[in-house]
Amino acid sequence: MTGQGAVGQAGQEAAPETDVPAVPLAPGTRRPGGRTARTRAAVRDAVLTGLAEHGYPGLTVEYVAERSGVHKTTLYRRWGNLEGLVGDALDLAGEDGWAPPDTGSLEGDLRALAHMTADAFTDPAAAAAPTAFIAAAFQSQRAAEALSAFYAERFARCEIIVARAVARNELARHTDSGALVRAVASPLFLRLFITREPVDEALADRAADAALAAARAGVFSTPPIPTPPISAEPA
Repeated sequence: MTGQGAVGQAGQEAAPETDVPAVPLAPGTRRPGGRTARTRAAVRDAVLTGLAEHGYPGLTVEYVAERSGVHKTTLYRRWGNLEGLVGDALDLAGEDGWAPPDTGSLEGDLRALAHMTADAFTDPAAAAAPTAFIAAAFQSQRAAEALSAFYAERFARCEIIVARAVARNELARHTDSGALVRAVASPLFLRLFITREPVDEALADRAADAALAAARAGVFSTPPIPTPPISAEPA
C-alpha cells in the first residue's frame, strides 16, 4: 500500500503526497495534504486514532481535542458534535487522486481490485482505521451516510474499468459497472465482517473470476434506455 498510514501522529502536518493510493475500497487510508487545513488534518488523525483504539462508543470530543491539540470549543463550533467529526473524517478520506487499476485486461483489473481490497483489511497496519469506520457506520447515522457516499464515489470511479472492457470487446455495452465492482468486493466483505473467515489472494482471485464470469454471461447487463419516437411536424 502506498501513501501515509491511516493512524499518524496527531497534530503534525503531513507532507504533500504525489503517489496514487493503492487502496480503492477502504476508507481512512489517506492523510490529507496540500490545501487541506492543518487543523482538519490533525482532527482527522485524532478521530482515526480514537476509532481504532476505542471504537465509536469509546470516542469522545474530549479525546479528539486532547489528541489533536484543537480546543474543544473549536471542535463544537466547526463540527457540531462527535458525529460531525466522524463524518467529516470519512468525507476527507474520499478526497484523493485514486484511480482504478489499468492492467490491460478486464480480468487483470478485477483481480487487482480484489487484491487491493483484501490487502486493505488484512494488513494489521492498514486495517484498523477502515475497519473502525465501517463499525462506526452501524452506530452513527452521519457516519453511515458518509460511508455510503464514500463507496458510491469509489464505484463511480470504477466505471472506467467497464468502459475500457467494452472498448476492447471484452464486455457487452450496458454492463452495470457498479454491480460488477460490488460483486468483486462482496465475497471479501462477507468473510471479513460477517463470517470472520480468512481472506487471502486465492479467495480474491476467485471473487474476481466469479464476477467476471457473471459479467460475461450478461448478469449485470442493464436494458438500454429506449429513445422516444420523433413525432412528425404537422403539415
